[in-house]
Amino acid sequence: MTQPTGPLSGIRVIDITTVVLGPFCSQTLGDMGADVIKIETTQGDSTRAIGPSRTPGMGSYFANLNRNKRSLALDLKKPAARQAILRLVETADVFVHNMRIGAAQRLGLDYATLSARNPKLIYACASGFRKGSSMQEFPAYDDLIQGVSGTASLNAGPDGAPRYFPTVMVDKLTGAQLASAIGMALFHRERTGQGQEIHLPMMETILSFMLVEHLWHGTMGEPEKGLGYPRMLTPHRRPYPTKDGYISVIAHSNEQWGKLFEAMGVPDLIDDPRFNSVAARSKNIDAAYATLTHGMKQRTTEEWLAELRPADIPCGKANNLADLFTDPYLTETGYFEPHEHPTEGDVVIPAIPARFSKSPPNIHRPWPTLGQHSREILTEAGCSEAEIEAILAK
Repeated sequence: MTQPTGPLSGIRVIDITTVVLGPFCSQTLGDMGADVIKIETTQGDSTRAIGPSRTPGMGSYFANLNRNKRSLALDLKKPAARQAILRLVETADVFVHNMRIGAAQRLGLDYATLSARNPKLIYACASGFRKGSSMQEFPAYDDLIQGVSGTASLNAGPDGAPRYFPTVMVDKLTGAQLASAIGMALFHRERTGQGQEIHLPMMETILSFMLVEHLWHGTMGEPEKGLGYPRMLTPHRRPYPTKDGYISVIAHSNEQWGKLFEAMGVPDLIDDPRFNSVAARSKNIDAAYATLTHGMKQRTTEEWLAELRPADIPCGKANNLADLFTDPYLTETGYFEPHEHPTEGDVVIPAIPARFSKSPPNIHRPWPTLGQHSREILTEAGCSEAEIEAILAK
């Protein structure tokens, strides 16, 4: 372990989150230097059992959501365990969970209870639907929200049936937004001394993300005239096959399209009334992108890159997941960092994306074993050895 750095160094986070949404949020805070205390049940976060591992309970899914954290395993049904959490809350800056509102209240971990112990606390939570709504207590996971938000319909298959995007998009987006909101609340507290409660619903979060372009005529209150940005929905918007693989290429301006048409051997198309302006191409996006579907087949991927990059046309090889480990750019930037894990041995950890010139974040802890730091954390909370034994006794 190295010492944490980053803009949130000195901030303590009590993290009672599970699965993806909450852990993605708290890992972001940990990456920024916060001391994140992950409180788990004695069975551990369910993602511990998902993905390859060298040690039981240390699955790759858990690994990629729980670096830069310490683990405290508690049976929250024990009054002594709950008291330990309350003592930790008194020392904390942030308390974050992704339980349903009612579950937090039943455990006595609601905002009213915790803010009474620590008025400066930032209390942050996320759940499926808006707090105070008729659906407040409905269970929610990523797949459900992708469906009810209309997001899955944007990924419809050839038969028109909605399909989930092959990533837990809603969970991770909401987690990132929750981490951002926590940072803003900490800034507000720095200015005013006031703690506060944050609630973020998954449903509205993905809608605010997805409807930026897809609200379309709905922006004018006329959804009956059409919703959805046509450029996003054409079947020709995809990586294009080349002679030996696939390429991602996008042109926007008249200049870029002119160069692209010329490279494909059809320079006169820039004067075609369907393609001679941004507005014209937008109205005829299927036809515009169909020219790429045909044109990119003429050369290999590398041949296209050699011609299009000097012309300042955005383009790149369309990688598969395995390609990422040999991608020249990611190799240059050192994105996949080798680390030595105490139980897992040689591992690879994706780099923290953000860079700060004055307070650079770092990876200072690998993902923890279940309860690895229980005694250490309880001692910091002021628990005696006898109290610790009682709390941790099975």
